[in-house]
Parts: sequence; C-alpha cells; structure tokens
Amino acid sequence: MQEELRLLPQRAAQKDPESRRFLKKIKSRPPRDLDGTMRKLHDHEFQHTDCLQCGNCCRTTGPLFTDHDIARISRHLKMKPSEFSTTYLRKDEEGDMVLHGVPCAFLGTDNYCSIYEVRPKACREFPHTDRRKFHQINHLTLKNVAICPAAFRIVEAMKAAYPRYM
Repeated sequence: MQEELRLLPQRAAQKDPESRRFLKKIKSRPPRDLDGTMRKLHDHEFQHTDCLQCGNCCRTTGPLFTDHDIARISRHLKMKPSEFSTTYLRKDEEGDMVLHGVPCAFLGTDNYCSIYEVRPKACREFPHTDRRKFHQINHLTLKNVAICPAAFRIVEAMKAAYPRYM
C-alpha cells in the first residue's frame, strides 16, 4: 500500500489530461445510467479496499466542516461549538471552516478516526464516487484521484465502462 500511495500522485498526473477530457465529455453528455454505474463501481471497489490500510485522505487533505458538523462533533467532545472551532478549525480563503492543518487532529497512528461515529459529512461521503449526479463534481474527482487509490481505480474502471467517451 505504501508504494501505491507513493506513486499515486505521479500516476494521477500522467492520467490527468485523459481523465480531464473523459470527465468533461461525461459532464456535457452524462450517460443515462451513470448514477447506477457509479454506485456499482464504487461498491465493487470498496469490497476490496480497506481505508484503514491507507488513511491518505486524512493525512493529506481536510474536510469542510458545516455548522451541523461543528455542533454534532463539539457535543460529542463535550465542548462548546466556539471552543471546538477555535481549537481545531480556521476559515479558509472561501470562508469555509476547515482544519488548522493536516494530518487531521482526529487521525490515530493506526488510521482510526477518534470521532468516526460523528465525523463530518465530507468525510462520510469521501471519495464521493457514489454520489448522485456524479458528473457535476469533476473538479473534486480530479483532485481525489491523486489522494485516494480507490478513487483512482474507480475512475479508471469508469473509463472502461464508457469507452465511447474516451
């Protein structure tokens, strides 16, 4: 897994022009069965992928925290939302609440999340490959294939599933 993670950014960069063209075509003319196909590809991949063996998303990128996330997590940690925000979060350039830095403060050395049961929505949905209207998040997908080996493999499987878009 470590070798795969080490090579992932390079592999994603090599495939980037092809992936951009492919996803642009998917976005402009989404196949009728795209959501169903993405659900199948996602489910198949995650039958073989153990995120606890990786944890790269938590080490290299941070989620957005909604007000609902902040309220839920701070309640779990028995903190006031303002105290939670001051301790763990900052406002980014776009005004979103994000972690002070990476790796995530809630990530353990064993890749377990100490707030897993109340983790942010963005974490629960990552890598967003089973999302409805998948074609609307190309920018996010291109970012995620360089972070998540499963997302990379899902996009490659997607290319095989829709060769006419290549």
